[in-house]
Amino acid sequence: MKKIITACALAAGVLTLASCNDFLDQKSPSELSKDNVYNSEYYTSTVINQIYGDLTNDRTYSQDWAILYGLGTDCELVDGIGSTATAASERGYFNYNINGEYSNASKMWTYMYATIEDANLAIEGIEGSSLKDETTMQQYYGEAVCLRAMVYLDLIRAFGDIPMKLESSKSDLSNAYQGKTDRDIILDTLLNQVEEVISLLPWAGTNSYTTEHVTKGYAHALAAQLALTRAGYAIRESAKEGYETASYSDPTYPTQRPDATTRATLYRTALKHLSAIITSGVHKLNPSFENEWYLINQLTLDTEYQENLFEIPMLQDVSGELGYTAGYRLNGVTTQYGYSNSSGKLKVTAPLFYSYDKNDDRRDITCATTQIVPTSKTIIANSDTTVDATCAVETELGNTPFGLYCGKWDPRKENDTWLAQNLKASAKHMTGINVVKVRYPQVLLWYAEVMNELVGPDATDTDGAGITAREALRQVHARAFSDDNKAAANAYVAAIAADKDSFFNAIVQENAWELAGEGARKWDLIRWNLLAQKIYEMKQAYLTELNDGTYQETIYFNYSDANQTKIDASSVTWYGLPTGKTAADYDNSVTSFGKYNETQAKTNLNSICGGLVGEDPSVLGQGDVKNRYLVPIGTTITSASNGYIKNSYDFPF
Repeated sequence: MKKIITACALAAGVLTLASCNDFLDQKSPSELSKDNVYNSEYYTSTVINQIYGDLTNDRTYSQDWAILYGLGTDCELVDGIGSTATAASERGYFNYNINGEYSNASKMWTYMYATIEDANLAIEGIEGSSLKDETTMQQYYGEAVCLRAMVYLDLIRAFGDIPMKLESSKSDLSNAYQGKTDRDIILDTLLNQVEEVISLLPWAGTNSYTTEHVTKGYAHALAAQLALTRAGYAIRESAKEGYETASYSDPTYPTQRPDATTRATLYRTALKHLSAIITSGVHKLNPSFENEWYLINQLTLDTEYQENLFEIPMLQDVSGELGYTAGYRLNGVTTQYGYSNSSGKLKVTAPLFYSYDKNDDRRDITCATTQIVPTSKTIIANSDTTVDATCAVETELGNTPFGLYCGKWDPRKENDTWLAQNLKASAKHMTGINVVKVRYPQVLLWYAEVMNELVGPDATDTDGAGITAREALRQVHARAFSDDNKAAANAYVAAIAADKDSFFNAIVQENAWELAGEGARKWDLIRWNLLAQKIYEMKQAYLTELNDGTYQETIYFNYSDANQTKIDASSVTWYGLPTGKTAADYDNSVTSFGKYNETQAKTNLNSICGGLVGEDPSVLGQGDVKNRYLVPIGTTITSASNGYIKNSYDFPF
């Protein structure tokens, strides 16, 4: 039977979903009693696998949280701009225009609370088990507690204050209807619970325990995230006494954060957990940014460096939208790669591309300025034979300053199994690329932020990991440069001024360079109360760079193969023709961002995140409600809540 929880019909009991990786292939024992299930380690493992299975739904982490909910920042845009930026869909919602209901938001709420229900059942079952003190059962308990906290954190990020329900639904529905709980109470509760179970979890790599499970490292990172979110700014349903109100804040729904003393305590908590990760030596930076993303696309766990603290496991051809709905573009069916992909929802921008140092390896992986298109051409088959063929040809996107693809997920780098499937496909199929929840560079950037707040850029601290904030930032930044360019990268970090504000600004910028496209930046910008400001600055940067010669009207490039199907990325003249070169030295050219286009410079630019920052790029703060980055709770949820749940923030329903 299905039970009503917080005004949603949620799956109750032990259900069977499509498995999300090999270790999820077991079937749940729905025919067994609760006592039998939780007095067996084997059957309890299937219950925990069910929770992981919940995370593979499109409305949870396969698509929505992996792609959509992190959109609407200074460098990550939903594909709907211009006339579609107000649509009653993700295109309106993630431009912060709530002009109609987007039904998938209600579905996300329902499926996320279904996951919480499954976690509640598992937690209660283990607590009542005669095996509850066994090491394996304790591990399962820790996994369930952390997964529940992860889902609650993301629901808070989306909706603000929400119901907190930490027990399974009763058969008489006596606990089915609940009102909202202040998010600070939820965050405090979750933080305490996660801290209590960290000791129960193994480090990645212990007895074949992989990063496709909740690891001890991820639990520490989750605790730090909860503490930092609790310490940060949030838009409130009403003002809270003793809290600091931001200078950029709505008069009715203020943006506030806790007082300085509370924040310092929370920073100390975050520092403790971040330091535990760093000093463990279990998780490290892969020396190659490119290789780290190659492994992710290959569906290969990085067991050497374990840079990814937790990857939500997907299953090829069953789950995983990364590489299809977001990623490098295959714009048509080709004999080389097979079926095309969408790559439609997530776009990055020209200002982001040009903000990178030209030698930064992250630039061309994060900002894909090319696509693959099927093209009929005569090719050289061997030294003396030519044939006519339809080729997979790499082409530059041209003058699309707000339409670059995020190349971190790249079908060209996927494994042979995916390629064999895609060559046969005639419709969409899932890539199986895992969703990474926390990478080690995030740990270092959070550590740098907290250390900077507590002791400044260059001091150490007894609660720290023995490195300064500057050293943590240096590790992230320098990793992105080859050995030939590492000295310059180190010099950049060394030259950052030693005052807290200057160093914080450098962390904010590094956050964009490292994490753009991954759905992480938005939540950091929100807790810093910089989301609207940074979007405004991006618009100003585009207009400035459009006029000051930063962008080229035309870029020139060479091909790396005789058939002219692959572009030599090192040849592209992003910064103008090199000294001594002319257009005649290049195989091809295309109009680029510097060529004035009124639709891009006015209609599209103005519409980007218009509901948050307004449609006049010269003025910040024209949105209906300042800092209204949240999405409304759907009418299917509120209407079924018996009046317990209502929208706030002047949402129209």
